[in-house]
Amino acid sequence: MIKLLLNHLAEVEDLAAHRQPAAVQVRLSELTAMLATLVADALMKLGYLPRSRSWYATARNAADDSGNTQLRARVRAQAAMLPFYYGPLEAAVSLSREARIICRGRPCATAAFASAAEARALAKLGDTEGAEAALGYATAAFEQSGAGGQADNDAFGFPERRFRLYESGTLTALGRTSQARRVQEAALRLYPSKTGIDPALLHFEAALCLARDRSPTEACQLAAATYLRIVPEHRTPIVEERAREVIGVLPPGVRSGRAALELREILALPRGQM
Repeated sequence: MIKLLLNHLAEVEDLAAHRQPAAVQVRLSELTAMLATLVADALMKLGYLPRSRSWYATARNAADDSGNTQLRARVRAQAAMLPFYYGPLEAAVSLSREARIICRGRPCATAAFASAAEARALAKLGDTEGAEAALGYATAAFEQSGAGGQADNDAFGFPERRFRLYESGTLTALGRTSQARRVQEAALRLYPSKTGIDPALLHFEAALCLARDRSPTEACQLAAATYLRIVPEHRTPIVEERAREVIGVLPPGVRSGRAALELREILALPRGQM
């Protein structure tokens, strides 16, 4: 997929190298921003963080060059995923907040995405008040924009299942386990396949809720089963870190228990042995 995207980018670059009408040049900048974002997303999921960061910067520059407000905001909200999963969380808040401000309060799918990303990052930082406010903005923007009707296969859309994924992350980080479990169950019903990365992230968050609800054995078992269901080529650093996070929230005396040790052993196995 990355090779295919780079081929498309090469074609766009060839066109941009020649003098073009202003409207065409704007469209080429938009295409560059979208393709560079997809490349950055793929590199992030593969764990190539410096390269991903560079491609996100390219995407932001191209989006700014295009002057497309929605695209400028969207690229920043998308780029916030990298520091959300790999740190620093403050950078995730900054990027998503900048995206929300660019939207200037317009009730669109991008505003919902940016606010939801900001809420999730703030919740992980322990800013309860800020996370609640951002989640409120996200919910209002999502409902007013009609984003729930977007096609699920739109790489730049923000359908309901993605909104619920971010809502789950926010509620889980805030420790609101009962609400989070309801959102997770609703989100999982929206995914036709239960073996993708997003459903796996929802299951890991369910495991985090179990761990916080003092069900450590069930939490580790769910995390282990979720990890093993993922096909080896999709066991990226993102899902590995989410599985390890389950162990991290267990009480210190439980982290050396049998269930936690079994989960550690599964995560330590070479992929070919799983």
